[in-house]
Amino acid sequence: MRFVLQAIAFASISTAFRAATDSVQGINRRFQSLPIAPLTPLVARITASVYRCVIGLVVALVCGYVIGFRFHRGPVYIAAFCLLVLLTGLALAFLADTVGTNSRNPAATAQWLLLPQLIFGFLSVGIQPLQRFPGWIQPIVHNQPISRLVYAMQALAGDTAEGVAPVTWSVIGPALAWVVGVIALTLPWAIAVYRRRT
Repeated sequence: MRFVLQAIAFASISTAFRAATDSVQGINRRFQSLPIAPLTPLVARITASVYRCVIGLVVALVCGYVIGFRFHRGPVYIAAFCLLVLLTGLALAFLADTVGTNSRNPAATAQWLLLPQLIFGFLSVGIQPLQRFPGWIQPIVHNQPISRLVYAMQALAGDTAEGVAPVTWSVIGPALAWVVGVIALTLPWAIAVYRRRT
C-alpha cells in the first residue's frame, strides 16, 4: 500500500514543480493571450498529474504483484481501490499545483511538499502496525490521513494480514473524508491563486 501512495505522492511533487516553473517563467501569463479558457493551464497540469498517478498506480501494482501482493476481493473492490488511489492523487495534485503556482522557487517547492509526505509517511500504519508506535503518539498515527488511506486500501484489497478491518463505512468513510476535504478546501484556493498569479 505504501508504494502506491508513494507513487502518487511523487506525481504531486512533479505537479508542484511544473506549476512553479510555469508561474516563474510567465507561461501562465502568456496563455492569457491565447484564445483558450482562463483555467485551461490549471486543468492541463491536473490532467497530466492524474495521468502520472495512473502510471504510478499500474507500476506499483505490477511490482507489488511480482513481490507477492494479491487482491483478495472481487472486481468491484479492486475498482474501488483504484478509484480511491486516483482520488487521492487528484487531491494531492490540486494541493501541489496551488503551492507551486504560489511559489517563486520551483526547486524549493518540491522540498516543501516532500517533508510533510515523509513525516506523515513514517508516522503511519503503512510503515508498521499501530501497536508498535509509542502509546502517546498512537492516536495521531491512527487518525492521520495516510494511515486512514492505508486502512481503507487494506480493506478494499482484502489483505489477509491479522487485524485488517472489513470493508465498512467506518473504515472507508474517514479516508474519503480526508480526500474530499482536501479537494473541497484546495480547489477554490487553487483557482484564486491561479487567477491572482496570471
